[in-house]
Amino acid sequence: MDCDVDIDCYNSLFEVENKFFGRKLPITTYALYFRANFCDSQTNDAVVQIQNELKDNVKSDVRIYKPTNYEEVVIIYNRVPKTASTSFVGLVYDLCKQNKYHVLHINVTNNMHTLTLFNQIQFVNNISRWNAIKPAFYHGHTAFLNFEKFGVKQTPLYINILRKPLDRFISYYYFLRYGDNFRPHLIRKKHGDTKTFDECVNIGQPDCDPNNMWLQIPFLCGHDPACWEVGNKWALEEAKRNLQRHYLLVGVTEELAEFVQILQIVFPRFFKGAYESFLYNNKSHLRQTTQKIDPLPETVEKIQKTVVWKMENELYNFALTHFHAVKKRLISASLQDSNQRFMYEKIRPK
Repeated sequence: MDCDVDIDCYNSLFEVENKFFGRKLPITTYALYFRANFCDSQTNDAVVQIQNELKDNVKSDVRIYKPTNYEEVVIIYNRVPKTASTSFVGLVYDLCKQNKYHVLHINVTNNMHTLTLFNQIQFVNNISRWNAIKPAFYHGHTAFLNFEKFGVKQTPLYINILRKPLDRFISYYYFLRYGDNFRPHLIRKKHGDTKTFDECVNIGQPDCDPNNMWLQIPFLCGHDPACWEVGNKWALEEAKRNLQRHYLLVGVTEELAEFVQILQIVFPRFFKGAYESFLYNNKSHLRQTTQKIDPLPETVEKIQKTVVWKMENELYNFALTHFHAVKKRLISASLQDSNQRFMYEKIRPK
């Protein structure tokens, strides 16, 4: 059963955090806050525990790190908009009680995707030290943040889902006008604008400017300002490096079922039963844009000539190749891979 965390508990949590950093700030000055959905009522216990841990650390002035185990794991899903993220997160919430982990939504003010340096420190500290809430799954529309930069030894596991860039762009265009079947009565930002995507492109309207496709690259690239410079070649390469080095798995919207299946195989602590639930509990189409018109071939050709589409598509194909390599050895495994084991031997001294 989901329940919202009492804001008083968060006030006391952040007051202790501020003292730890030598600053006493009112809760209203924070740009970052959490809307946490717990599967059981442990809010006060969680706050009390982190208060005690922080007090102990202040006294000793030493950071305490415990050995890694599955009960201390944190997963961060920095979800890209319009990539089937709501469908996937719905599945994660469905499983949290039976698999005994907590799910928390990261909600940044004004829907910003990056944090100030101060809030980056707070974010890293909160997630790393909030032991009472572990194992935990955090999700939100935020850019990748490298925890190693802040001296954290036990870093979270990142996952993500990418989508064909033009498909994602078109879906978002119509979503702003017609909404979706998840919250059908909510009036969207562009409600009443009936222009098709083709018409929008032909007249050069700002919200169908191809530069607006620049989103999946910066989400994987991170918080460096260069990540958010449209067309920046370093940002594309950094996004690729981060995918290889810091992400447990990056799937694609077009193969969402296989993404779920792989997560169940490699990380059953969180995802036991996920694949069956996804297939048979009607979660595969939880959220769909109410009205969407496929673009004309000439519109597609025009978009695909742009630098931004080519770069975003390059990242998508890079992620797809990487995902297929993982899938081949797990789902379509050869006899050699399916029978693979490892062991330890010749251990010295005896």
